[in-house]
Amino acid sequence: MKVQRAGEEEQQAQSKKALKKQQKEAEKAAKKAEKQAKLAAEQQETDEDDFAKDRYGICPMVQSQQKLDRALVRVQDLTPEKAEQQIWVRARIHTSRAKGKQCFLVLRHQQFTVQALLAVGDRASKQMVKFAANLTKESIIDVEAVVKKVEQKIESCSQQDVELHVERVFVISQSEARLPLQLEDAVRPEGEGDEEGRATVNQDTRLDNRVIDLRTTTSQAIFRLQSGVCQLFRDTLINKGFVEIQTPKIISAASEGGANVFTVSYFKTSAYLAQSPQLYKQMCICADFDKVFCVGPVFRAEDSNTHRHLTEFVGLDIEMAFNYHYHEVIDSITDTMVQIFKGLRDRFQTEIQTVNKQYSSEPFKFLEPTLRLEYKEAVAMLKAAGVEMGDEEDLSTPNEKLLGRLVKEKYDTDFYVLDKYPLAVRPFYTMPDPNNPKYSNSYDMFMRGEEILSGAQRVHDAQLLTERATHHGIDLEKIKAYIDSFRYGAPPHAGGGIGLERVTMLYLGLHNVRQTSMFPRDPKRLTP
Repeated sequence: MKVQRAGEEEQQAQSKKALKKQQKEAEKAAKKAEKQAKLAAEQQETDEDDFAKDRYGICPMVQSQQKLDRALVRVQDLTPEKAEQQIWVRARIHTSRAKGKQCFLVLRHQQFTVQALLAVGDRASKQMVKFAANLTKESIIDVEAVVKKVEQKIESCSQQDVELHVERVFVISQSEARLPLQLEDAVRPEGEGDEEGRATVNQDTRLDNRVIDLRTTTSQAIFRLQSGVCQLFRDTLINKGFVEIQTPKIISAASEGGANVFTVSYFKTSAYLAQSPQLYKQMCICADFDKVFCVGPVFRAEDSNTHRHLTEFVGLDIEMAFNYHYHEVIDSITDTMVQIFKGLRDRFQTEIQTVNKQYSSEPFKFLEPTLRLEYKEAVAMLKAAGVEMGDEEDLSTPNEKLLGRLVKEKYDTDFYVLDKYPLAVRPFYTMPDPNNPKYSNSYDMFMRGEEILSGAQRVHDAQLLTERATHHGIDLEKIKAYIDSFRYGAPPHAGGGIGLERVTMLYLGLHNVRQTSMFPRDPKRLTP
């Protein structure tokens, strides 16, 4: 009996539960229906009242359905000369702020911004202003607007003398409401956020969300300037009679005879990713191309987590036959660098100023002709400043930086060449100095106290090259193809390799090479 009663009680409790659940669901459904009815009524009311309903909205996805004969004006071209003109602009919503019957938008395209205003009136309805105010940041919109001159400069925008009075607004691509990082936080100058308790964005967050980070005005400026470095490098060298070459990146032996290489499987054997185009540049010189350069990726399997090392970077490489002295090559490379610095200074002021707003630095200084110091002089300068080091010791990174400061104080230049390195600290293919066997015909170039190029006259004689390789304990079998290149007559030649990301970083006075690598690779980062 007890068991039966317990069972009945359980059933009752269960049916009570079920009843409660049904009631709840019925209430929920009623509320939903009420809400939908309210929305429908509001919508109907809106549609009836909304005289501007054809002037705004969300466009169907652009699938190349039609060719519109509509010109779009770039944000950077919105100047007082366009005042009173009716134009169309496509841009992202950078910020939006509703204020009573008005809505202020800041529209952004690349590194340029402009203020736009929607106000309830004969062109815009209450609903249209509300629609614009609710658009998510980073959405891409098309607006038709009249360009108006402003009395007072708009300090927060790049286009300070005009604003747009919006008459139509259509969404081309909507952004999700939650952004992984806020663009205004990402461009806040260093140190400013800490004082005011505002957020700044750390490097990993930036790199994990690189697509958003690359939209910031600073990133846009950095990579446009970097593109300028490449173009100036190419143009200058082509004008000097150089030929651009392409070299293989999958190679059969470590290109510098070192261990810092990535191994890749190559069918039934192993291959390596090229640490430098060295061998192939030199082969082209032996094949009578005289002056060659290449721009391409370089791979270094170095477990270096520093501010200036990457495992993959872009190498700007030069190799050149000379007539009598390797200084002919140094002069050619330093002149190329000077042309790049001048071109950046003259053509990229907007970008330099944009980066400076967030990361302030002194303008980059260089001399013509470029300052050239001998290694012995550099050691003497360091010793005079209290550094203890041997005459044939390599420069440590702190000593390079200190030397940069000493050179700047004495000669007022951020760019200089250090010539005649000790032979012991250079690779096996470096030509020894004929007057002093402890030194070599090799050189480094520095920007703001950091090395950006390492180069030398190469040993172009197979016999001497074999001796030097043996002296360095290198397996001759592994570099046979390299040595054989010089057996059939080779002109005297020299060259060097420059790191694009490093040049960009140091020219702009930035502090981390990851800021100037679009999608950086280091020992801890393989994505995105």
